[in-house]
Amino acid sequence: MKGDNLRKNASGYSDPTAYQAIMNADADAARCNKLIHMIKDMCDLAGFKVDGRIVLIDQETGKVWR
Repeated sequence: MKGDNLRKNASGYSDPTAYQAIMNADADAARCNKLIHMIKDMCDLAGFKVDGRIVLIDQETGKVWR
């Protein structure tokens, strides 16, 4: 349902350009969150626990994720 709300502007009309821009902006954050969950799951499987902040740097964009 969330996606349907983003597809329309405040007037209720379809706005595919704005929707695609929002999805593109959220894609990097989703990719980072997925990686952090994978790292934590691998540590759990190996009997370890992450103690502290995981800092990632995107090699393509140089963006730092904390």
